[in-house]
Amino acid sequence: MRAIAMAEAGGPEVLRVVQVPTPTKTLAEFLIRVHAAGVNPIDAKTRAGRGVLPAITTWPFVPGFDFSGTVLESPYEAHPIKPGDEVYGMGLTPRTGGTYAEYVAMPAALVARKPRSLSHVEAAGVPLAALTAWGAVVETAKVHEGQRVLIHAGAGGVGHFAVQFANFFGAHVITTTSARNAGWLRELGAHEVVDYTSERFEDVVDPVDIVIDLIGNVHDETGTRSLAVLKPGGLIINVPTGSWPTLSAEATLAGVRATTFKVSPEATTLSVISRLIDSGDVRVFVDQVFPLEEAAEAHRQLEAGHTRGKIVLRVSG
Repeated sequence: MRAIAMAEAGGPEVLRVVQVPTPTKTLAEFLIRVHAAGVNPIDAKTRAGRGVLPAITTWPFVPGFDFSGTVLESPYEAHPIKPGDEVYGMGLTPRTGGTYAEYVAMPAALVARKPRSLSHVEAAGVPLAALTAWGAVVETAKVHEGQRVLIHAGAGGVGHFAVQFANFFGAHVITTTSARNAGWLRELGAHEVVDYTSERFEDVVDPVDIVIDLIGNVHDETGTRSLAVLKPGGLIINVPTGSWPTLSAEATLAGVRATTFKVSPEATTLSVISRLIDSGDVRVFVDQVFPLEEAAEAHRQLEAGHTRGKIVLRVSG
């Protein structure tokens, strides 16, 4: 099958179109024809030598976590999801095959029915970002009515879902972004939008109960500055891996709670998110779509840092 693979870590140019064996399903797995694959920051970090690179044991390596496609083979005949059904999900790359490929074999526990209202390209932009946002906002922070929640980088892949989930569960949502995304984020449910290019959020935001930190200290000490707007005993959740090594110590000194977060692919939760999408309560925004063979350019655009929503690879028709 055709896939994008890397033989070594490096810049986007290490991503090349190759021919690799089509995977064979085993036990409780689906064989899925991939129509589209999401592009995520963890893909770029891994390609550059960080991310999940230490866990890669086989080269060349096919990256990618998100997929949307059609079932070719089900785990067994009576399984409710059958050949021909449209599905999507997030793999456990590199434990499962990367999704920048025409086919994947995927454990049943990671596969959900694709939202009926979405195309494959749109659906491929959902799983990792939406599951990350859900895990941080709903499962970890337990956001609810009456709370004030600050979400950094609200216009990004995870951020635009986090804004919507926090709003759905009744919180007063504040987010940081650039001016061009302010109106759009208000449409998604943000009550206050802070333009980080013209003002410091700690100067204009009243105390909050929760901070969903999607930046850390890799840019302008965003994580550390967030401690100043948390109420005593409030919670900050730092998502980007390795973006704030001193999180725990700083939070303790500030008198607030803190945790990092790592997403876990889970079809049951993804099915709940699918229902919110099909009901119109949650939307996905795909900023750019690239053909599979232009994966390197997709990574360049992602690393440029100005993506609204998601970037997706179109794998097959």
